[in-house]
Amino acid sequence: MRDHSSPQAGRPTAAVPLVGAQRSAPPHRDERPGLAERLGYLETATRRINGSLDLRTTLRDLGRSLVPALADAAVVHLRDPLPPVERDPGPPTALRLHHGHGTRLGRRSRLCRPAPGGPLARMLAGQAPYGPAVLGTPAADRLRPLLTELYGARTLGRLAAGTALLLLPLRGRKAVLGLLLLIRRPGKAGPARFEPDDTAMARHLATQAGLAVDTALRYAREFETARELQRRMLPAHLPQPHGVRLAHRYLPGERGAQVGGDWYDSVELPGNRVALIVGDVMGHSLTSAAVMGQLRTSAQTLAGLDLPPHEVLYHLDEQAQHLGAEQHLATCVYAVYDPIANRVVVANAGHVPPVLIGPDGTAELLDLPPGAPIGVGGVDFTSTELPAPPGSALLLFTDGLVESRRRPLTTGLEKLRARLAAAHRHSPEHVCQEALRVLPPGERADDIALLAAAFDGIPAEDVSYWYLQPRHETPGRARRLAAHALRRWGLEELSETTELMVSELVTNAIRHATRPVTLRLVRTSRLRCEVGDDSPALPRARRAGPDDEHGRGLQIVARCADDWGATRLGAGKVVWFEQRLPTRCRAVPTRARDTA
Repeated sequence: MRDHSSPQAGRPTAAVPLVGAQRSAPPHRDERPGLAERLGYLETATRRINGSLDLRTTLRDLGRSLVPALADAAVVHLRDPLPPVERDPGPPTALRLHHGHGTRLGRRSRLCRPAPGGPLARMLAGQAPYGPAVLGTPAADRLRPLLTELYGARTLGRLAAGTALLLLPLRGRKAVLGLLLLIRRPGKAGPARFEPDDTAMARHLATQAGLAVDTALRYAREFETARELQRRMLPAHLPQPHGVRLAHRYLPGERGAQVGGDWYDSVELPGNRVALIVGDVMGHSLTSAAVMGQLRTSAQTLAGLDLPPHEVLYHLDEQAQHLGAEQHLATCVYAVYDPIANRVVVANAGHVPPVLIGPDGTAELLDLPPGAPIGVGGVDFTSTELPAPPGSALLLFTDGLVESRRRPLTTGLEKLRARLAAAHRHSPEHVCQEALRVLPPGERADDIALLAAAFDGIPAEDVSYWYLQPRHETPGRARRLAAHALRRWGLEELSETTELMVSELVTNAIRHATRPVTLRLVRTSRLRCEVGDDSPALPRARRAGPDDEHGRGLQIVARCADDWGATRLGAGKVVWFEQRLPTRCRAVPTRARDTA
């Protein structure tokens, strides 16, 4: 350990080590700082101590405000663990050294447990502050046992006689949060001392520091609460529908940034399609996170209606008006991928453009009509349909990935495009990893959300699709068509139950349909059957009486299928069921082959 020499208060010289070889300090000035100078110092120091909501920064600024203006060194001990400051946690049972400025006194993160009934415990219980005292004088005897508890007799014994010490509590709004120790080294003029004016200023700044620490702890607690709320409003796992592989990343802003409103989502749609969504609520606050949760829920609901992407954004914009989200505008990209048609339809609401990676590795920023952010109101959106052949990939992301204070958006977008074009693999996980490599070093002030989709498609020979006229003989024809498709796929074991369920669903459909009914069978790792009609009324299972002629169809489907459901479409509905494939048939090719 090394010693420091430093002049008295108001003498702006650099701090030097505290313990060890002594160095002579300049003689003390005859003139003390005037009232105006002291008040100016207190105003500046108070503003600096309260200038941050981060605990570490607050303690650093406290040390820089005190050293060398008021002391040669400053040491801060805080309760361990840091308490919830919304209520009185009672007397501290342990103190940890959190910050030392201008000294190596004690070990960083040293833990001290006050002895019950000892001097340190009595002081923390609310007694008057100890000091000032000068080592080697009778007045220091009352301070030595307390310092011995904090640092140990060996460390304390290395402090030179004539060192002035001032120990002050750091009081929050509910309880004592820690201790502040100020140290002045003796110089050639004799022992150091804290004058009454110095002590009064130190106590004032200790009061400000206690409140600043309290505020920082409250902010940290609220920050973690908001971060947890935001984390729980984001999906922990994405669905993995057939024909597409998904991956996501979410990086919160760095500690100094407030909680943001970035989100990502994926929703399975009828016909093995999938909706891909990434959005960003402007601003950083708990309110932004709450608006994000509301918009994400609305987007999920609208996606379930199977509307075109531009219609989803239009209704999301209308919904934002009712949520009062016009004060927190949001950008959003909404895409729908069809693995059977190998197409993707995308609409943009003021968001950064996605990157589409082709099967040959080329990467391009999609040139989409930009639209206006959600919440502006009265704005039209446009859907753009693009080819998405097997082997291609799509990356949706928020602007925190490509924009920073030191890098404009256009530069970041080009770096991202070039990085993805140079990548050798385009699995969704690899796309996310490569995308994050464009982040510049340094502070990341904004959240980042990524959603990557690798398009595999569903081979045409694994799909059978028919339009059926709503006639009385249609259920029988539907049974024959389904049986033929199952024989072609080698799934005769499923023929009996599949024909029965197809017959029931088609019978229900033609009872209400005015246009042709659709029947589609899709073979992936499961057998999926979909029956669509133009009636928006969703069927529901009900208990049929002994004399009822109808009402048993859905009961049969529910008993025979592994899973079933109904989804309302923009122009009708689709009722579907799924069955597990026989064990010998579960290895199904995933690449396109001949058309059935």
